[in-house]
Amino acid sequence: MMTPTPDRPDGVQEAPPAGGLLELAMSSLLVKALYAVLQGGVIDLLADGPQSSVELAGTVGVVPSKLQQVLRGLAGIGVFSEDDEHRFSLTPLGATLRTGHPSAHRELFVTIGGPTIWAALDRLPDAVATGRTGMELAHGVPFFDYLQGHPDEGAAFNRMMLAVHGAEPAAVAEAYDFTPVHRLVDVGGGIGTMLVNVLRRHDHVSGVLYDLPPVVAEGRAAITAAGLADRCEFQTGDFLKAVPPGGDAYLLSHIIHDWDEDRCLTILGNCREAMEPAAKLLIVELVLPPGDEPHPGKILDLAMLALVGGQERTPDEYRDLLSRAGFRLERVVPTTTPASIVEATLIG
Repeated sequence: MMTPTPDRPDGVQEAPPAGGLLELAMSSLLVKALYAVLQGGVIDLLADGPQSSVELAGTVGVVPSKLQQVLRGLAGIGVFSEDDEHRFSLTPLGATLRTGHPSAHRELFVTIGGPTIWAALDRLPDAVATGRTGMELAHGVPFFDYLQGHPDEGAAFNRMMLAVHGAEPAAVAEAYDFTPVHRLVDVGGGIGTMLVNVLRRHDHVSGVLYDLPPVVAEGRAAITAAGLADRCEFQTGDFLKAVPPGGDAYLLSHIIHDWDEDRCLTILGNCREAMEPAAKLLIVELVLPPGDEPHPGKILDLAMLALVGGQERTPDEYRDLLSRAGFRLERVVPTTTPASIVEATLIG
């Protein structure tokens, strides 16, 4: 006999509405399944045409029946299609996971689904408890130090940013009025994606790509391929030590969220030292809305916690941080993407 409950006097227990929680719980399986087929080379093999799981398994050296289960699961989310003869083909979505595809979706799932980040995310509860990052707890070193010591993973991470930011660079170039800017210093500019979009959209702007030497080498190649090398300088260095002088505006795109507060203040202080009184500071980040409003930045905030010890911020939190670094927050400019542009000027 069932014990009556306050909600149902007759004692019938009803399952609570799950909403999207079950789907959320299962999503990690799909990430790992994608990682498995990418690491095995299945995606690139199917670029040549349909194959069965038996044919694919013979090439990549796995168990056919187990590969069939993985392919069937991923077909259910539109990565593959399965015909009546049980051969699998790439869908248009699946084709974006091929090696070299401009979307960089392959690097996104190889990086996010790979053992390095997976192990760091697994330590998120410990990161909350100790204040140390999941990377330090799992691998013994900070995130960016790890990438420098593992250049292949570092290159995949840099390229992954193309997938993470998607349409954002073009949206930033469109949303902000760069009319007064003639020399834009992209601090920690990575492989130059943001700078390429700004230079394409604004013919009067010249750029300075500033980052660590291996990253700038990649950026030089990308900017040269875009036909914009004659409007860009390439400078190498560490923004935790110094920033190139002489810019009308200093761009920090997804830099501030990567660091703890002390190093944020160091980076901002180095920008302040390099800036002329009339120069602008432009911080591109996922500025968080207050309260319970859903926002992608609130999910990315968890990755910052686990991986690098940084965080996303609300407008008020940016105002406070900037003030302590000697800047005044002037405005937050929205874009057509979740990212915004935090514009700041020097105090005094």
